[in-house]
Amino acid sequence: MQTQAIPGQARVAELHDDAHASGVSWAAVFAGAAAAAALSFILLILGAGLGLSSLSPYAYHAAPMTASTIGWIALVQLAASGLGGYMAGRLRTRWPHVHGDEVHFRDTAHGLLAWAVATLVTVALLAGGIKAALGGSIDAGAAAASVAAPALAAEGKPENRTGYFSDVLLRSATGEASSDAQRGEINRIIVSSLADGKLPVDDRVYLAQLVGKRAGLNQAEAERRVDETYARAARTASDAKAKALQLADDARKMAAHSALWMFVALLFGAFCASLAATFGGRQRDDIRMQLRSTK
Repeated sequence: MQTQAIPGQARVAELHDDAHASGVSWAAVFAGAAAAAALSFILLILGAGLGLSSLSPYAYHAAPMTASTIGWIALVQLAASGLGGYMAGRLRTRWPHVHGDEVHFRDTAHGLLAWAVATLVTVALLAGGIKAALGGSIDAGAAAASVAAPALAAEGKPENRTGYFSDVLLRSATGEASSDAQRGEINRIIVSSLADGKLPVDDRVYLAQLVGKRAGLNQAEAERRVDETYARAARTASDAKAKALQLADDARKMAAHSALWMFVALLFGAFCASLAATFGGRQRDDIRMQLRSTK
């Protein structure tokens, strides 16, 4: 003998099932995240190819961000996060016996989860896929850096920066070139004295003797040349240090500016994903209700 549940009992059983069912449709979340990550991957490559942006909101950069870069990253977040959130909301399972406010919250959570998973996936792709896709430009940049590095390193050596002042000290009326040994010795003396902040008396006398012998000057004239040349070297070193500090401060400000806009772009993406998920979920429920009413 079969028993048939009355409508009230069936309603209670359905509510009991909904209460114990998971509020997250992970299949829909992962589907939306995959779509968002793929679209973000494609748009970042497109932006790099068009020269609009070679930066990503998923990685830290110290390079300054222009208005076009900020606009492109915002567009990437809007398109990718919006698509991922919409798919997560549209593909989720329907909750027929859940209150409307709870449905709205769950849709928002689905969009946020899809954005979070997509962000993590894209960060992982940045470690491999995007670098592989952009390998040509990265290798070209590395090659250019490797070519320029020796020249920059040579320019940054104190010995090369002070080479001019050793030439000034050893300059003679005959125009005879000085030896590398003499210039190297004077360079080492100047570099050491600049690091200490003053020229020792014995080094000053010794340099004056070398200059006097080389240029045919008496001791007083040679010491005057040493003092003037050392003062110029000290001013040059001070200006170089101030410039280096200014460049470091500018780089710090640009890094902070870029990091701030990266944060804003990611926050904008999270909002777009959540909003799109609520729209997709509401649209799915409306379509299901319309289909049921036509039967």
